[in-house]
Amino acid sequence: MTLTDLLKGSAIGALSMAMLFAVTPERAEAAETAAVASVAIAQDRDQPRRERPQRGDRREARQQIREARPAARQERQPQAAPQQRQAERSDRRQNRDAARAQAQNRGDRARRATTDRADAGLEAQREAIRQASRNAQQQRGRQQPTWSAPGERDTSRRDAYRAAREANDARQDRRDTRQAYRAGRQDDSRQDRRDTRRAYRAGEREGYRDGRRVDRREDRRDTRQAYRAGQRDVTRSSRQARYYDGRRWNDYQRWDRQDWRRNQRYNWQGWRASNRHLYRPGRYYSPYRNHSYSRLSIGISLGSVFFGSRYQIQDPWRYRLPEVYGPYRWVRYYDDVLLVDIYSGEVVDVIYDFFW
Repeated sequence: MTLTDLLKGSAIGALSMAMLFAVTPERAEAAETAAVASVAIAQDRDQPRRERPQRGDRREARQQIREARPAARQERQPQAAPQQRQAERSDRRQNRDAARAQAQNRGDRARRATTDRADAGLEAQREAIRQASRNAQQQRGRQQPTWSAPGERDTSRRDAYRAAREANDARQDRRDTRQAYRAGRQDDSRQDRRDTRRAYRAGEREGYRDGRRVDRREDRRDTRQAYRAGQRDVTRSSRQARYYDGRRWNDYQRWDRQDWRRNQRYNWQGWRASNRHLYRPGRYYSPYRNHSYSRLSIGISLGSVFFGSRYQIQDPWRYRLPEVYGPYRWVRYYDDVLLVDIYSGEVVDVIYDFFW
């Protein structure tokens, strides 16, 4: 097969010839072999079936094409010259240096801005200090005395001396007046005491004492009468109280903590000594889980959960406690007994260690 037949076979031949002239001899030989195999396959396809080469020949041709393909692919890829690679490397290095310089410039600008702001703040403080110093100097300048001209006469010192002397004279006059007043009052008091002693010695002593005794007795009588009348009214008014049950106002007597304790009917201690089983009601369960005992005193306000119906003592006489009335209820609080005003929550009376 000649070169002319290859050119007439197909366009692949032309491409192969172009590659032959452009590459090295070794690669050109590989490309020529691949081109010859491609032209052979194309001619085999154009030939009739009976004129085609055997299957083994076609296989060998394909194998040659595969072997020649990497060399052709390498030839198609552009080979970068060393000078070009070096130029690219230099460009990348220059780009990195430019980026670093730009970042450094940004940092320098930020530091300069911070420094400028700090300098501006220091300058403002210094200006404020200078302004305060100028104001102080101006104030001292206003307070300095004004000197008169050489030809004029300065009378300010003489006027000041005259005013001070007048003030001293007025002060001395007031002192003399006080001393004279004290001396006269002392003389009058001394004279009064002297007259009193003389009258006492002359026989007026008894009459004086009798008059004072009568006056004091009358004063005490009037005081007792007024106290009794007023205390009765005060006691009555202080014992009266009112509470609102939700429908109307009700009057009641305030609780007397001492009165029922003097009554032997309510000797709960003696009753407890002979009936101990009554004073063991069982364990006390607080309305709150984490609540612990604290000793309560009179006047403390309790929450409504502590004097609910489950904590109230419904039969006080069983424990020899006085009957309650109005808003009062006996309430158990751990081992203590409280008398609580259920409308205000105030503890009115308390008995410690009542239960066992």
